[in-house]
Amino acid sequence: MAGKLKTLRGRRSWWLISGAVVLVSSLAWGAVRFARQGTSVPTAVVKVGEFVDHLQMRGELKPLVSKVVTAPFNAGSDVQIVKLVKNGDQVKVGDLIVRFDVSTLQRTLDERRSVLKQAEDVIVQTRAQGRLTEEQDQTDLLKARYDVERAKLEVSKQEIVSVIEGEEAKEKLADAEQSLRQIEAKLKSDKSGSEADVHGSVEKRDKALYDVQEAERQIAALTVNAPAAGMVTLMPNSRAGGFFSDNPPEFKEGDRAWPGAAIAELPDLSSLRVTAHIDEIDRGRLKAGQPVSIRVDAVPDKELSGHVAEISALAKLDFSSGWPPKKNFDLIVRLDQTDPRLRPGMSSTIRVAVERLPNSILIPARAAFSKQGRTVAYVLHGSNFEERVIEVARRSTEEVVVAKGLKSNERVALKDPTVKEASE
Repeated sequence: MAGKLKTLRGRRSWWLISGAVVLVSSLAWGAVRFARQGTSVPTAVVKVGEFVDHLQMRGELKPLVSKVVTAPFNAGSDVQIVKLVKNGDQVKVGDLIVRFDVSTLQRTLDERRSVLKQAEDVIVQTRAQGRLTEEQDQTDLLKARYDVERAKLEVSKQEIVSVIEGEEAKEKLADAEQSLRQIEAKLKSDKSGSEADVHGSVEKRDKALYDVQEAERQIAALTVNAPAAGMVTLMPNSRAGGFFSDNPPEFKEGDRAWPGAAIAELPDLSSLRVTAHIDEIDRGRLKAGQPVSIRVDAVPDKELSGHVAEISALAKLDFSSGWPPKKNFDLIVRLDQTDPRLRPGMSSTIRVAVERLPNSILIPARAAFSKQGRTVAYVLHGSNFEERVIEVARRSTEEVVVAKGLKSNERVALKDPTVKEASE
């Protein structure tokens, strides 16, 4: 009996010892897990400093001064590009920018030159025929005058000839004078007719000459040279990308252009400005002269400074933002310095400091969490986080001004420690 009791007591002690070991192990694992969870959550220090509220928007570099190269207006409704400089090429005044196909106009010019040659030949023939007619009329006039003089001579013999012969001489004189008058009238008429024919032929020749010169001007206009020195920026071909495309491709060799189409631009890089649109609700927060920081997407290693140069007085409807369209204002930012890598059309991000609050309690914006209608922060104490309600005075995309609830140098969580990660 005593042996059985001893055995039971031994088993009970073994179970008690085993349970104690499991309990201690569980507590130790939980403590390690909670400590690991606390230390794995990123934190930030609550600091005192100046709160700067920035207004951020997207913009685009545009030159204030530039020369635009366009397709000629008088070269037809559709011309093809056969030669085009590359985007970014440096050119001097008079260098070739773009050349269009001249084959159609060349055929037209050849036809018009043929018409001009025919018109000139007609003038030569008309003048030659006029000279021949005039020479014949002059001959006939001389003969008629001779006949009149001879008739007058016969009339003068009236005293020595019979009456009948005298009357015949008078009739011949009258006939000769009538013939002379007819020939003189014919000479005058033929001369006027010849001059009219020549004048008509000259008008046709002048019209043909104008058509030739117009075709030559059109062909000359199909070769466009640089009106100024600078760097070439090729313009987008809206027809190639479709009328509703947000990012149409730039013009290239082989494309067809329409009259007046902007093919390339020669911007004055010293006049580059940043243009942007600001919402109607932000218009009152901006004014001319405010400092601006600019980050150009294509030049990420450099932040440029500038200032607000101009804000449009009237709002414009922005139909690209959906329906109903929003109202926004045009903003122009002048650069305080430039960079040789800047090019027109580059996208940029503009930040304008619109409000400053010195001596503010600041935490990162992602350290403030919304819980059941309250704003809270998680303050680190040892390896634990304490949930604390805070009062937010100001908020920007990056920082929050805390009016109540936090002190300087406390450390707050940058993500919610009460939310378990998917891997746990």
